[in-house]
Amino acid sequence: MKLLGLGVMIVMLLSEFSGMTAEAADDNKTDDVIRFQQEEFAIIAFNEPPEGTDWEARFKELADAYFNVVLLMGDEDALRKKLDLCARFGMQGMPMLVRTLEALYDKTTTMEEVDQLLIDHLACLGYGVSDEPGVQDFPPLVPKVEFIREHRPGKLALINLFPSYASPWGQLGAESYEEYVRLFMEQVDVDVLSMDHYPVFRPGEPDTRDAYCADLEVMRRHSLKKGIPFWNCFNVMPYGPHTDPTEDQIRWQMHASVAYGVKGLIYFCYWTPTFRGPDGLFEFPKGGAVIHADGRPGRHYDQAMRLNFGLKNLGPTLMQLTSTDVIRITPEDEPAEKLRGSPLRNLQRTDYDPRHNMLVGIFKHADGQDAVFIMNYHFAYTAWPTVVFEADIAQVREVCQQTGREIPVIDDSPEMEGTQISLDAGQGRLFLLPARES
Repeated sequence: MKLLGLGVMIVMLLSEFSGMTAEAADDNKTDDVIRFQQEEFAIIAFNEPPEGTDWEARFKELADAYFNVVLLMGDEDALRKKLDLCARFGMQGMPMLVRTLEALYDKTTTMEEVDQLLIDHLACLGYGVSDEPGVQDFPPLVPKVEFIREHRPGKLALINLFPSYASPWGQLGAESYEEYVRLFMEQVDVDVLSMDHYPVFRPGEPDTRDAYCADLEVMRRHSLKKGIPFWNCFNVMPYGPHTDPTEDQIRWQMHASVAYGVKGLIYFCYWTPTFRGPDGLFEFPKGGAVIHADGRPGRHYDQAMRLNFGLKNLGPTLMQLTSTDVIRITPEDEPAEKLRGSPLRNLQRTDYDPRHNMLVGIFKHADGQDAVFIMNYHFAYTAWPTVVFEADIAQVREVCQQTGREIPVIDDSPEMEGTQISLDAGQGRLFLLPARES
C-alpha cells in the first residue's frame, strides 16, 4: 500500500471474512488444510487510530462509517485490545506482521515467538505478509503463506501487489504488468489477489483513469482464472501529484472497481499518516485523509459514511456475482454495437444529451440470473441514459443501495419515451435480470 516514491508504508491488506460454516470449511480443505474463504464484501480502513487516542471511541467511529475491516499494528497486548474492540463493534481486524515474518526467516526470532504473535482471536481475519513485492521477492513469500495456512487454518495471508506504474525492472522485476501478476500467481499460492493503484485526477494533467481500469482488468482475469476474489486499494487523500479527491472522484474509484468484480476495497488512508521520510520531512503534509492527523473527522468521513452505506447494502448481492465481461463505452462508440450479446441491449440518448461515457460490468449471479452494473464514467457530470435490457423492464430488478432489497426499476423521466435512469458523477447502479436461455 505504500505509494511509489512515498516511502515505506506498512503492509496493507485485509482479509475476507473468515467466519466459515463447517460445510464451507470442509469444501475449502486441500490436503487437510483449511484455506481462507471470503463470505462478506470487505470495506477496509488502512492506517488505524494511533496510540494515545481513545480507542473505544475511535473504533466506534470506524463502525459508524460502515467500515468492517481494520488493519492493525502494535505489540501483542495492543493487538488483542484492538481485536476486542473490533468484535464489540461488529468489525474484524488484521494484524500486520510483515516484520515479524521477516525476522522468522532471517533466523532472528523463533517459530514459537512468531506463533505467539499470530493472535488467535474470533475477530482476527488473517495477517499481512508483504506489501508491493517484486518478482525477486516471490520465492521467499511461499513458505510464509504456507506457515500461516498451517498454523492458523482458515485465516488469510495477504500480499498486496504494485500497480502498473511501478518501474518494470526497478520495482516489478518484469517487462510488463501482465507478466508481473502472472508470475506472482504461478509462484505464490494466495487465496486473495490484491493491488493498489491511485489514479490522477489533477486538472490539466493526463487522465490516468484508463490505466486504473487496465490494472483492474488484469486483476479480474487472473482472479477468475484461479477462482479467488480480488481487492484493490484506492486513494482518498492529497499528496505528491494527487489533489484532494472530491466525493465524486472517490465514488468513481470505488464503483469502477465494482464494475470489474472487486470483493474488497481498501481506503488509503483512514487516519492521516504523520511519519517522516528519510529526509526528515513529513511525507503527507497536506490536508487529511478520512480523519485528520489531529483526530478531527474531515469531510471525507461523511463521504465515506455515505459511500460505504451503499456498498454495504450492495455487498450481499455482489458476493453472489461472478464477472463475465466489462464493457467500456466511450463517446465515440455506438453503445448497441459494444453491448451486442450482453443482457444490456442499448444505452440510448436524446439528440440534445451528450454522447454516453460509461463502464458496464456484466455478471452471472449464483442463482443463474444475469446482472448488469451501469456506471457513469464521468467524475464531474451526471448522466441520464435510456436503458434497453434484453428482458422486459417489468422483469428487471434493481438492488437498492439504500436498503439492499431488490426493487422494480423506477423510470427517472416518466414523461420521456423508454426507461431512463439517472447516474450521479462516478455512480454505478446494479440491475438483475432473469437468466437468459442458452
